[in-house]
Amino acid sequence: AAATPGGSTSRARAAARAAAEARAAMTTVAAGGRPPATTGTTLQKTLQQMEGRGYPSYKDLMGAPWDMEGCDGCQVFFDRVQGDPYAPPSWVRVRLPMAAAKFPAEYVAKTRTRNVALCDFVTRVIADMLRGGTGTDWTKAVSGGGWSGSKGGDISIEVPGQYVLSRTCMVVTSEFVEARLTLSLPARGRSVEGHRAADIVGGLMDVVKKSMYYSALDQDALRSHILSVEDQEAARAQLDAFGLVAFVANGSILPRKSGVDERPMTRADDPNLVTFESPPTLAVELEVPNRGRIGGMGIRRGITMIVGGGFHGKSTLLQALQVGVYNKVDGDGREFVVCDDRAVKIRSEDGRWVACADISPFINNLPFSRDTTAFSTGDASGSTSQAANIVEALELGARALLIDEDTCATNFMIRDAPMVELVAPEKEPITPFIKRVRPLFEDQGVSTIMVIGGSGDFFPVADTVVCMERYRATDVTERAHAIAESHGRRVPEPVPFPATASCRVLQKEGLAADHKVSAKSLRCITYGNTEIELTYVEQLVEIGQAKAIMDALQHLAASSKYVDGTRTLAEVVDALERALVAEGRNVGEQGLDSISHGNPCPFHALPRRFELGAAVEPVKDGEVFVEPRRRGTADEGRPQRRLRPTPGAAA
Repeated sequence: AAATPGGSTSRARAAARAAAEARAAMTTVAAGGRPPATTGTTLQKTLQQMEGRGYPSYKDLMGAPWDMEGCDGCQVFFDRVQGDPYAPPSWVRVRLPMAAAKFPAEYVAKTRTRNVALCDFVTRVIADMLRGGTGTDWTKAVSGGGWSGSKGGDISIEVPGQYVLSRTCMVVTSEFVEARLTLSLPARGRSVEGHRAADIVGGLMDVVKKSMYYSALDQDALRSHILSVEDQEAARAQLDAFGLVAFVANGSILPRKSGVDERPMTRADDPNLVTFESPPTLAVELEVPNRGRIGGMGIRRGITMIVGGGFHGKSTLLQALQVGVYNKVDGDGREFVVCDDRAVKIRSEDGRWVACADISPFINNLPFSRDTTAFSTGDASGSTSQAANIVEALELGARALLIDEDTCATNFMIRDAPMVELVAPEKEPITPFIKRVRPLFEDQGVSTIMVIGGSGDFFPVADTVVCMERYRATDVTERAHAIAESHGRRVPEPVPFPATASCRVLQKEGLAADHKVSAKSLRCITYGNTEIELTYVEQLVEIGQAKAIMDALQHLAASSKYVDGTRTLAEVVDALERALVAEGRNVGEQGLDSISHGNPCPFHALPRRFELGAAVEPVKDGEVFVEPRRRGTADEGRPQRRLRPTPGAAA
């Protein structure tokens, strides 16, 4: 085109029309076909005025909250604003006064269990709407763009799975309801797209109006969700009074859709689906406050073996039990598969890092007089890793061990008669688990539930033997004992289990508050230059838990309340756990906020104490380590000789 004044004006007008059409098209796509209903607020006008400015102009949004006029006193906070379009998304909070939200006090403040369930329900509704759904059914896959389209401007909240956890993405107190989200502030190149950002904020406010007001929700569904979670918590709380370590309700659906889909299997997925029914001899009834009596199989404290042929449901039952420490969403199928909340899944873990663990209850008399009361290695074998996993769980207060033979070190579990004859006991450093499992219960009160498919040597020590056949459970305890008797199997001579005391002192050296940390998946945390592998920490169920653990490590480094050179690892974890669950604070206050750095984090979920401890253990290269501390001596409370894992040392 000719470079004339008229030509420049024509091109400018054409560019303006194209930009307006693009904005309208993006708004239509983002809103699922409709522009946002919320418009004209001060925040939206401010964003529109930023159109075309440099991307750092978005930083001006931080500071005082933005009042959303016409939205019942709702406020929007920009806690963290990204520096460029390719940086991690910004952190945004939307707070609505309870006077407008009007959730019943019995849901908000009666118990922490109800509060967590309420937050979980509202989170699911918001997440579903942001993904293009209606907010009424989060069990189906949602297609379509919604406000969380694949291009710039994504706005999202943590998407819950099958579990009802305390999460930082939603907080409900007697004063307000607050959603915490992430927003990739939109840009064209590196310039602000203010009009589009204003439309996104408007769309977010439309979602708020449909999700954060009690009157806007399906109140029957909300009540059912809260009462179901309350009943699950009540069922778990009754286990000890009934002498149980776990309970599996009749009618439970244990199989999942697939290995990567935690939703329950349906008959459409497999017409041979079998729901769980208790053997008559193991049947018990629990009474919960809302549903009343619930019948099912009670797994008694002690030693329980789960046997059966391959692919008949043994591991499926154990997997349901290992997540029985968590409450589930109504309709999961495993709502009333509940387990002692201090049950820990144990397995071998070749190559793991071990720091000063007392594995002497299982392993002694190593070659070259290597000490096993403060054992360290950078490359544990199957047997030493399994021994370490057990003693570390006991150190943090485990009351039940969940074990699958398939993931265990064989030489750690049993030694049969021919092997004992060939390799004399005095030449074998390992005291097999079969000799420790009974004293572990009788001396320490720690139960064991174990899947066994290849060895009947455990039959004599078992209190209960459950056989899974075509996913149906039968009580075969008497038959198993009779078979063991007929084959000359006897209860092995018990070896008393020594009293365990937490004698490892966590040191602050190497705990760096300025380390870069990230958790890009559920199974791995990057801490500085160290990768903390969590693949075998099988009771982690949401990435938000891994992210909370990641920031907890930073918090331990930054705060003087925990690691002081004298507190044991268990004492540090105790104190951290009390902070994370907001012990002693008002219902609705979010304890996980204590590990946020300055601003409330939108993506933490509550981990258990055992997973916290498991993350401390693998931090290596001398950055984080523990020291043995002797008890009952003149040196009590004073750290002893420092022992570090030696890189490359194998065990």
